[in-house]
Amino acid sequence: MRIITGRARGTRLKTPRGMAVTRPTSDRVKESLFSILGSLVAGRRVLDVFAGTGSLGLEALSRGAAAAVLIDAATAPLLRENVRRCHFEQAAEVLSLDAFAALARLERAGRTFDLVFCDPPYHKGLFERALAFFDGGHLLAENGILVVEHGGDEDALPELAALVRVDGRRYGKTTQLSFFQRRSFVEVDAGE
Repeated sequence: MRIITGRARGTRLKTPRGMAVTRPTSDRVKESLFSILGSLVAGRRVLDVFAGTGSLGLEALSRGAAAAVLIDAATAPLLRENVRRCHFEQAAEVLSLDAFAALARLERAGRTFDLVFCDPPYHKGLFERALAFFDGGHLLAENGILVVEHGGDEDALPELAALVRVDGRRYGKTTQLSFFQRRSFVEVDAGE
């Protein structure tokens, strides 16, 4: 696993032994994701929830994101090592907490993010729980984008009041990316 492009291009990321702790986003899916996002990454505040190796948050920093918070209790030491490998110590913050405890802490602190990556383990109800959290909270900036990676067969979305799915992509039978924005932003943008 490596950083694809930008300042840290080619940097190899440390990965855990075995797949019990993480299920890294494939380079193909990551390349497609950042191709879709394009120039929307530069200068953004990024949140990487269930970060694993930090591949998505670190890729965003490499492509010009202003700062990133990486959350994963199970892989925090590995995340810190990958931040060092990429030389992003000044731009990246690692939180070694349960994802939902970390999100609640960031919410209480009044933090907001322009770009959120959420890549929880598949088939455990976590992506639905995360969507519900972001739908009811204020972590996602008004014009922000939430990208959720979930299983290819996980199609049922919870009922959302503040968020709307604006795009979805399927990669084989195993992986989907769903893109969400605030309903108010989408409606205003569509009305102009």
